[in-house]
Amino acid sequence: MVLASMCLLAGCQSVPPATKPPVTKPTTPAKPPVAPTSEKPAASNVPTQSYALLKPASWAELPGLAKEDWVASWRAWLQGCQGLKNKPDWQAVCAAALLVKVDDVVAIQAYWQQSFNVYQTQQPEGAPQGLITGYYQPVLKGARAASARYPVPLYKTPTDLITVNLSALFPELKYKRVRGRVQGQSLIPYYSRAEIEQMQSPLAGNELLWVDDAVEAFFLQVQGSGIVELENGERVPVGYADQNGHPYQSIGKLLVERGEMVASEASMQGIKNWGLQHPDQLRALLDANPSYVFFKLLPAGLSGPLGALGVPLTAARSIAVDPFYIPLGAPVYLATTYPNSETPLQQLMQAQDTGGAIKGGVRADVYWGEGDSAGKLAGAMRQQGQLWVWLPKTFPLPH
Repeated sequence: MVLASMCLLAGCQSVPPATKPPVTKPTTPAKPPVAPTSEKPAASNVPTQSYALLKPASWAELPGLAKEDWVASWRAWLQGCQGLKNKPDWQAVCAAALLVKVDDVVAIQAYWQQSFNVYQTQQPEGAPQGLITGYYQPVLKGARAASARYPVPLYKTPTDLITVNLSALFPELKYKRVRGRVQGQSLIPYYSRAEIEQMQSPLAGNELLWVDDAVEAFFLQVQGSGIVELENGERVPVGYADQNGHPYQSIGKLLVERGEMVASEASMQGIKNWGLQHPDQLRALLDANPSYVFFKLLPAGLSGPLGALGVPLTAARSIAVDPFYIPLGAPVYLATTYPNSETPLQQLMQAQDTGGAIKGGVRADVYWGEGDSAGKLAGAMRQQGQLWVWLPKTFPLPH
């Protein structure tokens, strides 16, 4: 999974509705640590039923649909069906998709219109627009053993980390879970970042890999997945395994509040530059975010990082959503603009991931791909947009 979004660095604020997605300057790079489930936002007007904010819409409402690259979006949909084909609500449409040729544009369009209905999603207060950000897959330099060159550990999930799914005890707390460790007969909070990163770490011996830069390791946790490139050229994919249960605190927002930089400078590169200029303060800044992500090795040769749906993400076609409002795996039509631009970005995406900061009825994080160029797009993306969810005609929705 991936999941980091710009809002994790600079802090997410609710965005008022507008008639047109505004163009904004880059504020932060990509994504939040991807959590396997998305907790329902706390708000008085949040619905109690999943998908309750979806309202019927028509194909004619989708801006730019006539320009859709149906072949590109179809390949991403077929990828998603690998994670949906055994789910009852999706089995029939995924089976039917296998009968459509991947380059038959007419058949692809007919498939969508014959098998799916369109719904526009909205915010709990009724606004049709919301925040659209981006994330990517970073590439780090690393090794399988610690050395002076590679002193920074990436940890596996600790064996003493306990996760409690509260919905098993209280059904009304669906999507709520707590993490901690047992001390005596009590469940107490798990170690914070500062406690894990101290010289004598309580997680010593639980290292997965080692990398060369603490700041890069921090942002790998923000993205949720990445590639560790070894000196022999081997590329080792790593992905989100779990998290320590502490809430994410934005260090970019903290620097802005301290007057160390303005909001437009609180990007990933801006924070890295600040660290180079203030090496003696860097550790304390990183520790101000108590959240900590644990990793696992992913299979080699994947076309992209694994999202929450369990399938490789497709660059510029996969998004992370809040699964309380949008079914995981659903096709979602996005209408916004390209990062730092007025150029429309209107195309069919696939809801194949979730994220710790991706909360709300109209909220999406676009996966832009791997490496620096994707990171620049992800880091610059923070604008408003609208979302239309495509669901099988037999899909059960609340009344």
